[in-house]
Amino acid sequence: MTGSTPRHGAPSSGEPGAPGGRTYKVTAESVAPVAVVWPLLAEARRWREWSFLTSTGLERDGAPEPDGVGAVRRFARFGIGSREEVVAWDPPTHLAYRILTGFPVRNYRSDVTLEPHAGGTRIEWTGSFDPKWPGTGRLLGAFLPVMMQRFASSVARYADEQVS
Repeated sequence: MTGSTPRHGAPSSGEPGAPGGRTYKVTAESVAPVAVVWPLLAEARRWREWSFLTSTGLERDGAPEPDGVGAVRRFARFGIGSREEVVAWDPPTHLAYRILTGFPVRNYRSDVTLEPHAGGTRIEWTGSFDPKWPGTGRLLGAFLPVMMQRFASSVARYADEQVS
């Protein structure tokens, strides 16, 4: 992508066959500081405040409790969703997870990084995965960045409202 990034970001999809399979990266920016954005993303129960999800929470606590490494997070909309395990927890700037169930992917890992930027926060959401079923890679490669962009932009807008 060339030129400036829109305020709430835009997706870009990686090339298939890269190390780690297919990849994506999306970004968004908030006027809110990292200290406001971090708990919105890091605390599973708070996702229903700002996302389209109707059920968010923990199936198992992690370390540190409750949302740290080893936590199993459950996200759903009307009963359909995913289970994820937190694999990296570096407050207040980095969270990583892998999908356990709910998406037709293998080897899925996503890293969410927050960094101070222009008085607010830049959110970078990257992911890599292998399609579970042959022939679905292109569809997933188009769908996942759009969905993650929606999450990144939604949390940025919600955080903006918290500091307005």
